[in-house]
Amino acid sequence: MSKLSHEETLELLNTLESRFTENVERHPDLIWSDVLERIQVNQDKLATLSLMEQTGGEPDVIRLANGDLAFCDCSVESPSGRRSLCYDEPALEARKKNKPVGSAVALSEQMGITLLDEKTYRHLQTLGQFDLKTSSWILTPNEIRQKGGALFCDRRYDHTFVYHNGADSYYAARGFRGILMI
Repeated sequence: MSKLSHEETLELLNTLESRFTENVERHPDLIWSDVLERIQVNQDKLATLSLMEQTGGEPDVIRLANGDLAFCDCSVESPSGRRSLCYDEPALEARKKNKPVGSAVALSEQMGITLLDEKTYRHLQTLGQFDLKTSSWILTPNEIRQKGGALFCDRRYDHTFVYHNGADSYYAARGFRGILMI
């Protein structure tokens, strides 16, 4: 990942601070200066946050169920720049016709983020309403993945649902959400 210029850094930090201020329900016990300090301690995270922003993730700070802080994709729908991907590289390799451009797992690794697991996805849904029209791949347990499947989630009828699909499937309305620990 390339380092951000001074101007790009200021623009990104302003965007993140605005989002933080506009969505206090996601982090009622936090203040921006504490978050900013954590970011400034690890400047490498800025490039990752920039990629999250550029691909439509609208990252914001959340406190995880275990108390840790993280930036999480909080776009209302699955990030628009991360859709139409199969689950992982083995699924991409196995697909013979109509291959997607890539996989959710590979792109998340390139970006420096981790796909949400089911617990984190469900926690995110307590902080707002996400994926009302789209769905998002989530980390899939090995025992499911070894059998060719992968998991995804969405929110319908005011409930969070977990589904399965072939890992090689991809849809225009399915992307992935990521998390970056801070």
